[in-house]
Amino acid sequence: MTNIVSTLDLSIIIPTYNESQNILKMLESIEEHLPKELVTETIVVDDDSPDRTGDIVDNYIKNRKNNTNHRIKIFHRKTKKGLSSAILEGIKHSHGELVLVMDSDFSHPPQIISRVIDELNHSDYDIVIASRYVKGGTISQWPYKRKVMSKVATKISKSGLGINVSDPLSGFFAFKRKIIDGINFDAIGYKMLLEMLVKTKDVSVKEIPYTFTDRKSGSSKLNLKTITDYLKAVWRLYLYGKAVKEQEQRVSARFLSKVGRFYSVGATGLAVNYLVTLLFSSATIDFWYLHANVFGIVFSMTSNFVLNKWWTFEDRDFAARKFIVQFGKFVGFSSLGAIIQLEIVFLLVEGYQMFYPLALILGVLAAAFGNFSLNKKFTFHEKFWS
Repeated sequence: MTNIVSTLDLSIIIPTYNESQNILKMLESIEEHLPKELVTETIVVDDDSPDRTGDIVDNYIKNRKNNTNHRIKIFHRKTKKGLSSAILEGIKHSHGELVLVMDSDFSHPPQIISRVIDELNHSDYDIVIASRYVKGGTISQWPYKRKVMSKVATKISKSGLGINVSDPLSGFFAFKRKIIDGINFDAIGYKMLLEMLVKTKDVSVKEIPYTFTDRKSGSSKLNLKTITDYLKAVWRLYLYGKAVKEQEQRVSARFLSKVGRFYSVGATGLAVNYLVTLLFSSATIDFWYLHANVFGIVFSMTSNFVLNKWWTFEDRDFAARKFIVQFGKFVGFSSLGAIIQLEIVFLLVEGYQMFYPLALILGVLAAAFGNFSLNKKFTFHEKFWS
């Protein structure tokens, strides 16, 4: 059993409530259509179904022939807590690198599990959605009223939350486990995918068409509470997205502010360099002009470091050891920036015949940004985008 857990490829999560008429046929159909080369598990999460769905699954597991490539387990919950929380419970107890979520009433056909997983396994997509609304997808045996409600709910989520997916309310989807690391799910309502699409960042999504067929046995779970929970979920996700955008705007403002400060300090460094060089080469001190320029460079680097430490990066710790270490890194990165500047200017002038003053400006800007990035990350230990 330990080996199965450690090498598990796929976990299938099936939340149930009063699905006694469907669950055994569903489990058998899933096993029939699973990719044979994968080590898989199917996890049923039952919300204390009055029709004894959980007991039926228990007996099925007890009497089922052992299959080392596919195991089935069930978690019994004492009360009906909702679909999203049931899915989260299943994910919590799953071990597969890939996770697939589906209903138990055959509205989500097990026949396309292989296609969904194949798409996820052999592509760069992070989420694969079985979609009713992408080209080729259809809905069968739904009354007109139900279709209209679904379309309206989909429109609300897409326009209100800015989601560019045809079927964000699909309950039939798969994803790579790693994309939900560190995400806190609210588990409100019954649309886990919607929350995942809002809260995951920089993930790629693929939709494949399928035919959604209304249940043949059992009763629909759609009621007034379901609709209310959905609207609550959309509202909370809207507030979440708004807060994230505001945070990103604040981060952007701080980042640009620090870039501006760094460039301003660089400009003062040029002035310090120029004035100190003139002072040491004047008749009063009478240093050779190159020696005077060395003093100018040393003074400007020191003033740049102190100003950037205190003002740009707001590091007010001037303990001797820390100061010396940071100053050494700052000088090193500044020297590297000077080399980069020379190479850029040479390339632009000699390679592209660019006007020298323009090449010099571009070289200075590029080198300064390089200095800023390296010092931010390695000298003052800040995240780049902060």
